[in-house]
Amino acid sequence: MGPDPRLKWIVCMMVLIQFLAFYLVKDLDWKWVLFWTYAFGSCINHSMTLAIHEISHNTAFGNNRAMWNRWFAMFANLPIGLPYSASFKRYHLDHHRYLGGDGVDVDIPTEFEGWFFCTRFRKFVWIILQPLFYAIRPLCINPKPITRLEVANVAVQLSFNVALYWLCGAKPVVYMMAGSLLGMGLHPISGHFIAEHYMFLKGHETYSYYGSLNLLTFNVGYHNEHHDFPSIPGRRLPLVKKIASEYYDDLPQYTSWVKVLYDFIMDDQLCPYSRVKRRLKGDVKLE
Repeated sequence: MGPDPRLKWIVCMMVLIQFLAFYLVKDLDWKWVLFWTYAFGSCINHSMTLAIHEISHNTAFGNNRAMWNRWFAMFANLPIGLPYSASFKRYHLDHHRYLGGDGVDVDIPTEFEGWFFCTRFRKFVWIILQPLFYAIRPLCINPKPITRLEVANVAVQLSFNVALYWLCGAKPVVYMMAGSLLGMGLHPISGHFIAEHYMFLKGHETYSYYGSLNLLTFNVGYHNEHHDFPSIPGRRLPLVKKIASEYYDDLPQYTSWVKVLYDFIMDDQLCPYSRVKRRLKGDVKLE
């Protein structure tokens, strides 16, 4: 456990790469802007959201410098375009503490999602619209008072977006915003949204993925390992699996997020309702 000293430098490099991309796309034809948005920008921006996931566990600077992690997450948020890092941290820790908790864990789809998106075509549309549902679900399931950090996150992000438009025009802004929406929608990396906790097998609610896309996603695929030890940085999760292989090797696992998406759409037994949902008892401590 403890911070990953490489994480802050990797994040800084990714942010600078996107800043360079903003400059390069500003003079391209729109067809090439859209091409590079999906082919490159969506991959980087989805990876940046998972960097923010890492930072939410204080793995950039450690628990003793918690606020450094919060401000650094806002910096990592800049090329994504949508101000969410401060809110994500609050809700994500609830997800770990009360996995599947009714009215608390906003990773659980709403009743409307489970009822409506139940056919193959509707599930396909639901996956495309994942960013929308992840944005509005907290407001429906577990609304929280706005904090100063969230206000700061919005102010910093909107200032950056306006400055980017003023300096480089509309194309980099479209590249940034569309890259985030496409990357978290129908995209190979977004298979992790489904793979992590949807019950493809009865009795198993958390699954790990051991494919090559872990290289772009800070090992978020090592999801059983992550939920067992959320304070261990993603870079060290393969070591957890190696040390405790007898606990993980025989669990159901994936090697392809694309196949996860395909199976979820095509299997008529699966839908947004395919989650474990718990009624919480006793005191519930929220972030």
